[in-house]
Amino acid sequence: MNKLLKRMYHFFTLKLLFPWQYKRYSKQPLVRQKVVFIEANLPKLSNSLRFLYQELESAGTYEIYVHYLQEAFVSKGAYIRNVMNCLRDTGDAAYIILCEGSRPISCIRPRQEVRIIQLWHGCGAFKKFGFSTTQSLFGGSQDEYLKYSYYRNFDCVTISSPQVAWAYEEAMNLEQGSPILQPIGISRTDIFFKEEFINDAFSNIYEKLPMAEGKKIILYAPTFRGNVANAKTPDVLDIGAMARALSDEYVLLIKHHPVVKIRPEISKEYKGRFAEDVSEIFDIDELLCVSDLCISDYSSLVFEYSLFQRPILFFAYDLEDYIDWRGFYYDYEELTPGPVVRTTEEIITCIQKQEECFEFEKIRAFKQKFMSACDGKATARIRDRFMKENSDEQDCCMVKKDAVEADMVETEEEDAIETDDKIL
Repeated sequence: MNKLLKRMYHFFTLKLLFPWQYKRYSKQPLVRQKVVFIEANLPKLSNSLRFLYQELESAGTYEIYVHYLQEAFVSKGAYIRNVMNCLRDTGDAAYIILCEGSRPISCIRPRQEVRIIQLWHGCGAFKKFGFSTTQSLFGGSQDEYLKYSYYRNFDCVTISSPQVAWAYEEAMNLEQGSPILQPIGISRTDIFFKEEFINDAFSNIYEKLPMAEGKKIILYAPTFRGNVANAKTPDVLDIGAMARALSDEYVLLIKHHPVVKIRPEISKEYKGRFAEDVSEIFDIDELLCVSDLCISDYSSLVFEYSLFQRPILFFAYDLEDYIDWRGFYYDYEELTPGPVVRTTEEIITCIQKQEECFEFEKIRAFKQKFMSACDGKATARIRDRFMKENSDEQDCCMVKKDAVEADMVETEEEDAIETDDKIL
């Protein structure tokens, strides 16, 4: 019964309601300077979208809207209302900008003039997503992804390096050598090249956390386990053992993934003295700038952190389970530019014996391979290449939507109506 209801819900929203809403409002004249930013889950503008938003806002010539769909965090009724309001705004917009996969945008038939730009929220190619996960527990079936895609209609997907294009082709079901993938850098990484921001990050840390002044900072930033809607965070790090061994020289700042709702508490014995959960206090960008060492697991933030060429530890205590659950694009232990450890004791040893444990040439090679297009100018390149003001013609590298593909989408919708009529 649940599967049947889910099929009916997807069919009604993605094949009928959402396409109808967009088609209804796309009959209006195009507003050439109108830009719609879409956040799939977060209730505020993420760093992945923020810098291009600020760039366009400062230009003063764009009409900008932001929509927060919050698919995994509100009721289905509220989500449908959010999407319907979003599609009303996108109907006459010249630009739609996202940083995650989007079924609502993938299910519509976009007008020929609109440009849909996917900034993506992660760098490199680490844990699998999209079509790459159809053989894992994390992903859905291939048939489901084909019928209700997250990655259709994009004109451009910005990536951090040409080396990772193959992974995005697989994940987004694109043809080999697809011109949609543009290795021109990830907008959110520009901030790491701004000296003023880095200095302000240190000042902010010391102002809000006096315990960090005069100490080296260890950042622990694990990714979540499970699905977005019921995301859980690891709770296996022995903070007490780390405090006893390292507190004279270090402080530990813990940043949980933003979709995690319930976070483990830090013992009063160590809170405010050695360790602090800063998930609600600081942005991850600030923490990456000020940290002397990063401990993560399977998070793509290690690609951004490699820009600083500082030590990275990989706390992969559940590696085999995670491989079964989701999987990676590369062999995990060959990819990681730092020690892979399973216990807190190993973490302590690596921090105490950094010269023996870390190969900095490996970190530099990792950065060059996966982050070669990130040089602090990605946002400007995106703006100049895809959002030329007052221009009737887009840049020649922008992939135009093929009318045949649009007809194919329409045919799929008609076929689906015939096929799923029996369900309804």
